[in-house]
Parts: sequence; structure tokens; C-alpha cells
Amino acid sequence: MESNPDVMNKYMSNLGLPSSWQFSDVYGLDPELLAIVQKPVVAVSLLYPLTDKTDTSEIGEQNPDNDLYFVKQTIGNACGTMCLIHAVLNNLDSIDLDSSKHLVKFYEATKDMSPTDRANHLENDSAFGVAHEESALEGQTQAPGKDEEVKCHFVAFVHRKGGLWELDGRKDAPVYHGPTTPDTLLEDTAVVVKKFMARDPDELNFTVVSLNKA
Repeated sequence: MESNPDVMNKYMSNLGLPSSWQFSDVYGLDPELLAIVQKPVVAVSLLYPLTDKTDTSEIGEQNPDNDLYFVKQTIGNACGTMCLIHAVLNNLDSIDLDSSKHLVKFYEATKDMSPTDRANHLENDSAFGVAHEESALEGQTQAPGKDEEVKCHFVAFVHRKGGLWELDGRKDAPVYHGPTTPDTLLEDTAVVVKKFMARDPDELNFTVVSLNKA
């Protein structure tokens, strides 16, 4: 999946995200650029290059003892889908999904499952594939196959109970990145993103997208 708000919005709209919420480009991490992002922001998506320096699969304080909705990634090249699922389904206290569409049904079927069982359920869920194919028409690049090697990776950041959490399906549990608030989620995530970038200063392919009120 492209880190492209048009693609993300079409994909999640097909699955039940209401038009009152949208994914939006974050054009930079400086305070003046963060300030122009429409608030409230309830989740942040980061696409970053996977290199020996930036790969964080073994980095972070992974904590399974929380009430976050977390799914293990077992499908190749599905990190974009995992990121959007994590962004939306961890904010159902703010977002009223369209109950006639599939994301509500997926959540209801999997909410009491383990992260691995949710992944198994997703593997057999064709509705996500259909919605993805429709949204891909909004993109500018051809989507890779599930077995094709991809050198970038999506993760989501959300607020929960005063903490900033990274959700990455390659890991065994969400990763805690310190305190945050609903009002400062974007700014606090920007601090973490800068740490990702500092691991490999020569890499430029970092893209940040917010999930915010339209």
C-alpha cells in the first residue's frame, strides 16, 4: 500500500470509516507544520525504510498487558492494512463506524481473540482484499504481490490511558514510547519518528500520515 491519504481514505471508507474522519498528510515534523494538521488526531501512521539500521523489530518495551486491539502480521506485504486496522480499531470510542460495512463485522468477530487468532481470521477474510483492490485505483504505483520483497514498513501510533503506543504486527505486542495525551499525540509521535530517522540519517523515505477529524 502507498502512504497516500487518497488510497487510505478510499480503502477504509469501503470498509466503514465515516467521512467525518480522514487520513491526512503530515508535511513535516517541525512545530509549525504539525500545527496545520486538523485536530483532533487519534492515530499516526509511519512508513519507513527497512534497513539494517532502521529495522526496529527487536527494539522497544513490548507490553502485552494492555487493552489495545492488536493483530499479528502473518500475511506478506500487508503492513499497510495492519497499520490502518490498528489506527481505526483502537479509536472506536471516537469513531462511529458504518455498521453496515465490514470493519464492524471484523471487529465484532475478533475482539475477544488473541493477536494470533485475529491474524488467522484476517488471512481468511476476502473483504479486505476486495476493498484494497478498489482503493488501489486511487494510487500512483502498482501494488506488490504478497510474496514480493518490500523494503518499507508501516506502523501505527495511538494514545491509550496516558501512553503513546506503537503497533507493529511483526512484534509480539504493542510497544510503549512514554506518556502522551489525546491533545499531544501528534507532537509526541513526531519525537519518536525523529528517533526512527536518526538511526539512518542517509535515508529519506519516511512518510507520516495522521488520522484526524475531517
